[in-house]
Amino acid sequence: MKLIQDAAPSAPAKENACAQNPARIPLPSHAAVTPAPLNRRTILLFAVASGLAVANAYFAHPLLDVMADDLGLSRTVAGLIVGATQLGYGLGLLLLVPLGDLLDRRKLIVGQSLLSVLALASVGFSQSAAMLLGAMAAVGLLAVVTQALVAYAASLAQASERGHVVGIVTSGIVIGILLARTVAGALTDLSGWRTVYFVSALSTLVIAFLLWKLLPQQGRSTAGLSYGRLIASLVTLIVAEPVLLIRGIIAMLIFANITTLLAPLVLPLGAPPFSLSHTQIGLFGLAGVAGALGATRAGRWTDRGYGQRTTGIALGLMLLSWLMIAQLHQSILWLVAGVLIIDFGLQAVHVTNQAMIYRVRPEAQNRLTAAYMVFYSIGSAAGSSLSTVAYAHAGWAGVCAQGAAISAMTLLFWLATLKATPAAATMRL
Repeated sequence: MKLIQDAAPSAPAKENACAQNPARIPLPSHAAVTPAPLNRRTILLFAVASGLAVANAYFAHPLLDVMADDLGLSRTVAGLIVGATQLGYGLGLLLLVPLGDLLDRRKLIVGQSLLSVLALASVGFSQSAAMLLGAMAAVGLLAVVTQALVAYAASLAQASERGHVVGIVTSGIVIGILLARTVAGALTDLSGWRTVYFVSALSTLVIAFLLWKLLPQQGRSTAGLSYGRLIASLVTLIVAEPVLLIRGIIAMLIFANITTLLAPLVLPLGAPPFSLSHTQIGLFGLAGVAGALGATRAGRWTDRGYGQRTTGIALGLMLLSWLMIAQLHQSILWLVAGVLIIDFGLQAVHVTNQAMIYRVRPEAQNRLTAAYMVFYSIGSAAGSSLSTVAYAHAGWAGVCAQGAAISAMTLLFWLATLKATPAAATMRL
C-alpha cells in the first residue's frame, strides 16, 4: 500500500490555496518510504492498540465508589474523576490528534503510548484527590492516540477498502470501551482498583513496543507549516465540508445515546433486587461485544455504496433497543438484548460516519478525525451528565425516556439531511 498524498502543485499555488482556505493545508511532504503492506496482522494490531488506548479512559466508570472510599473522597469529588478524564480527552482531540497531518505518525503514536504508561502508573500510585485528578486528566489526554491509529490505518488502506479497514479498527475501539467495565470490575474484585491501572500500564508498554516494530515508518515533515494554522483549520474543515458537519452531529447524538445508558447503569444493577457485584455488572459489556463484532460489516457496506441505508437501519435499531431496555423491571434479559442491539447500531453508524468523512479530504485525515471526535466528546459528556440527572428525578424510566428521545431526534436529523450529504461521500468505490 502507498500513503495517500495529493498531487504536488507549484509552491506559490500551495501558499495561495492555504492562505485562502486553511482547511486545505496540504499533507507535509515526507521522505520516500515504502510502507509495509497493510496485512491482517497489522490491521489487528491497529485494532488491539486502539481498544486498549480507549479502555484506559473508561476503566474508572464502574470504579468511582471504590476509588472514592479508598482515598476518602466525597461522592461529589469522585464524580470529577470522569469529568477530568473527559476534559483531558477533549483537549487531546484538539491539540494532539491533528499533529498526525504534520509529523511522523509512527513516532507520534509510540511516543503517546509511552507517556500513557507513565500516566496510568501515576493513577495507580495516587494518594490524594489532586494527584488522582491530574493523572486521570493525563490519561484522557493521551488516550486520543486511538484516533491517531484510526486515521493512520485509513491512510494506509486502498480507497475501495478504507471503510472495511476503518470498521475493523473501530470495532477494536468499541470492544475496548465495552470490555473496560468487565476487566475493571473483575480486577477490582480480585485485588483492588489500583491493579487495573498497573496491568493496563504494562499492557500499554508491550503494545508500544509492537507498534514501534511493526508499523510502517514515515519520513519527517519538511514543510514549514505552523502548528497554530493546523489547529485553526479544524474549524474551517467543519464549515467547508458538509459531510463532516452532518456526520459529526449524528456522532454527537449517538454517543449521547449510548452514555445515557452506560453512565447510570451501575445504579439500578447494584441496588436491590439485583444487587450485582462490579464483576457481574461489567459482564454486560460482553453482550455489546457481539453487536460490535457484527457491525464490522458496516465499513464494507459503505464501500459498496450502502452507507445511507446502513445508517437508517442502525438508527432504527437504536430506537428499538430502548423499548427492550425499559423492560429491566420485568427481566434482566431484556437489558441484555437491548445492550446488544444498541451497541450494534452505534458501531454501524460510527463506522459509516468515518468511512464517509475520510473520502472528502485524504490529506487531512487526522484533522477530520479530530473534528469529528470533538462532536463525539460533546455527546458523551452531555449524555453522561443528563442521564444521572434523569435517574435522580425519574429513575430508570426517566433514563429510558431520555435515550428514546435522543434516538428519535437522531433518526429525524438523518432523514432531514439526506439530500444535503454530498454524493461523493456515499457512492460506491
